Amino acid sequence: MPARGDHEARRRDVSAAVWRVLASRGFDGLTLRAVAAEMGASTGLLTHYFPNKKALLTHALDLADEHTEALARRTPAAPGAAALRAALLDVLPLTEVSAAMNRVWVSSWDGALGDPDLGTRETARYERWRGRLRVHAEAARERGELPADADVDDIVATVAAFTHGLVVQALFDTVRFPPERQIALLDDLLSRYFITPER
Repeated sequence: MPARGDHEARRRDVSAAVWRVLASRGFDGLTLRAVAAEMGASTGLLTHYFPNKKALLTHALDLADEHTEALARRTPAAPGAAALRAALLDVLPLTEVSAAMNRVWVSSWDGALGDPDLGTRETARYERWRGRLRVHAEAARERGELPADADVDDIVATVAAFTHGLVVQALFDTVRFPPERQIALLDDLLSRYFITPER
């Protein structure tokens, strides 16, 4: 029986290999065989951690969440509009690191659409994201950066959908959607809600 420390070290090695495969090949290329090859190990070893493909995908989503949370975030100049803008900019593929992270997430959608449990998890992840954006939009309304009768839920749904649509456009067409254009398009959208982003 391996010592607990050895087991934990091996689990970290497995997780690191899963992430390397995920980052380079996306969810479509994530298989037990690919992870085993990345580690120079047998697929038999991995079945101790992942008895099936769904367990592997679930672990990969956990890793994607961890890596996303660990990314550096912008510090907004003020709450409200500036914080909402910063939170949306953090999602866009403006750097190689954020582009790679977005490629991982976009590649996960196929699995989430095809599996009810993974789909429920993705729905909850979007709800959490919109909840974080809603805090900033409500603060913007309180600060007079949005009209008092503004429908915060609709605004949040729109800017979230727009931002993820822009992510997809930028991933597939980097020439037409360089970082400066992504930022300009986002700022144009925000200005339509009478938000004046503080840069």
